[in-house]
Amino acid sequence: MTSDKNKQKIEETIKCPECDSTNLSRDYRRGELICNDCGLVIEEDFIDHGPEWRAFDSDQREKRARTGAPMTYTIHDKGLSTMIDWKNRDSYGKSIPTRNRAQLYRLRKWQTRTRISDGTERNLALALSALDRMSSALSLPKNVRETAAMIYRRAVRKKLIRGRTIEGVTAAVLYAACRQCNVPRTLEEISNIGHISRKEIGRNYRNISRKLELKLLPTTPQDYISRFSSQLSLSNDVQVKTMEILKKAASEELTSGRGPTGMASAALYIASVLCGERRTQREVANIAGVTEVTIRNRYKEIAEKLDIGIIL
Repeated sequence: MTSDKNKQKIEETIKCPECDSTNLSRDYRRGELICNDCGLVIEEDFIDHGPEWRAFDSDQREKRARTGAPMTYTIHDKGLSTMIDWKNRDSYGKSIPTRNRAQLYRLRKWQTRTRISDGTERNLALALSALDRMSSALSLPKNVRETAAMIYRRAVRKKLIRGRTIEGVTAAVLYAACRQCNVPRTLEEISNIGHISRKEIGRNYRNISRKLELKLLPTTPQDYISRFSSQLSLSNDVQVKTMEILKKAASEELTSGRGPTGMASAALYIASVLCGERRTQREVANIAGVTEVTIRNRYKEIAEKLDIGIIL
């Protein structure tokens, strides 16, 4: 689309030397630029920069394109280096003869060494692979992974990694990226996936966000409703009702000073009962990563303040 717009802009600046018209068209079969008003052939034998193949869907386009993969920050060398596959097969899929396998092994070993030349690259390689593992376990989209990789690279440049574990900083960076991309994940979820304490993640997160001056807005209970509802297999009506309850609770200042996951789970529990799709407090607590006591306390506050009468 961008190249087509650029071509259109260029053609608008070109004028016919005979009649000064800008109403021009390209005949790709003959390779000519023609004036539509007087018929003058302005240019001939021009180069067609488009592909000579046709693609009817995204899969065909990816298979037939002859360029490499796009640059990504989630790989320590940004995906610009080559990879030698661990399989002992050539480009045609045929097995490589035994006499050549020792040579291939040496090539693979030196290729790995050249990709990681110093301590910084080794640190990036380990951290970004851990980042990819945790992102996959949390089902995070690509933009969150790219943002987390960018934050980690900035932290390395500012020398904020020294004296801290790679796992702790990686988990903190992932939490910050989730906040920045509005894909909220709780500290409990990241702690369980990364096998790191919440205290260590919080300490690294505060340090990185302060030193890198990350402007992160606090999460709200509404951010969690869609995901919690999906995991509890609740209908859209329950989500709408939950949003209404949270909006009323915010107007009564019930949400200030309280954990967003606790408020979200309590409102979701009330809405599920009111809409006839009841879920137990234990089920909601397991999904939200909070205790049943928290849900019970928040539920009582909301029901009392908003005068919601439900039968337990």
